Amino acid sequence: MKIVSLELFTVPPRWLFLKITTDEGLFGWGEPIVEGQAGTVRGAVEDMSDYLLGRDPLQVEDIWQTLFRGRFYRGGPVMMSAIAGVNQALWDIKGKYHGVPVYELLGGKVRDRVQIYAGIGGDRPSDVVQAALRCKAEGLRAVKMGAVNELHYVDTFKHIDEAVERVASTREAVGDDFGIALDFHGRVHKPMAKPLIKALEPFHLMFVEEPVLPLHNEALLDLKRSTSIPIATGERMYSRWDFKSVLESGAVDIIQPDVSHAGGISELARIAAMAEAYDVALAPHCPLGPIALASSLQVDALAYNALIQEQSLGLHYNQAADLLDYLADKSVFDYQDGYVRVPTGPGLGIEIDEEKVRSANDHGLRWRNPLWRRKDGSIAEW
Repeated sequence: MKIVSLELFTVPPRWLFLKITTDEGLFGWGEPIVEGQAGTVRGAVEDMSDYLLGRDPLQVEDIWQTLFRGRFYRGGPVMMSAIAGVNQALWDIKGKYHGVPVYELLGGKVRDRVQIYAGIGGDRPSDVVQAALRCKAEGLRAVKMGAVNELHYVDTFKHIDEAVERVASTREAVGDDFGIALDFHGRVHKPMAKPLIKALEPFHLMFVEEPVLPLHNEALLDLKRSTSIPIATGERMYSRWDFKSVLESGAVDIIQPDVSHAGGISELARIAAMAEAYDVALAPHCPLGPIALASSLQVDALAYNALIQEQSLGLHYNQAADLLDYLADKSVFDYQDGYVRVPTGPGLGIEIDEEKVRSANDHGLRWRNPLWRRKDGSIAEW
């Protein structure tokens, strides 16, 4: 069996899908994407065709190593996201070839279902209370909300007071038996992070995400020592080597690698195993499409330390299309009591509606994240 074609589809709201087809008619789907850089990642995947066409798709690990080590420059969001999409599609093919879910090929599952959470509130957090109550009414047991807007290195405590007010109102509305996570989104610089986290302690948060940019991971240990709130990070870390130092330092409680950014299913499984050795939980980042979610769930199924899974249904980015729109069988992601069952079909366990994907394909689609500026005119972290 040989790989004969790679097709890429840019689809709303901001996703890139990859279909790899073999000479025996088997095909697999992957989701190689950096949000806001779909065209760049598409070019990276196209560059990889020289290493893929004619290869046996069942040699998943050798192909991963070839794409990673066979070229002199490696790592980073674009290359690792391109590898991730290819890896997802190859596992999809291999699972279909053997007639089993991917998790069976990786040792078998340790759980039947995975807890999920929803993102609420916009980039400028508002109306989070009603959004949280809506999620609770729909059966979810956890949400994640934004913390702050533009911040300078040292800013007024008005920002802290506003964050505390939002969290306090949400906690009062949903009750104590409900998970609330807070995403700092790397917007908070070190001098503001510690007082903000301290002020949030009374509300028993599930975790604080990206309290500082991954560029400043050396600051995480000091933050962790100063609070009882679990510290999470990892969506902008792209391989096991990026996670090595934070795991060794003991600076995090939860890691959040993204299966579409951090090298795919193969690498996500390796990162999860590394984290387990440090008693660190796994909560994969995934504000993306159905292929990324299905791929994440394959690892959640087999990783003992998998805690909770992000998913994008109803996310505010998903205006032109949503998580279920490209699925032939939408019931595969039915949520019950705050959990989703691990897909049990062959490969990734989902069936993509290819006609819908082809009709939605638009390589001119150019989603861009907002550009924020501080009051002094300098660019702010979004």
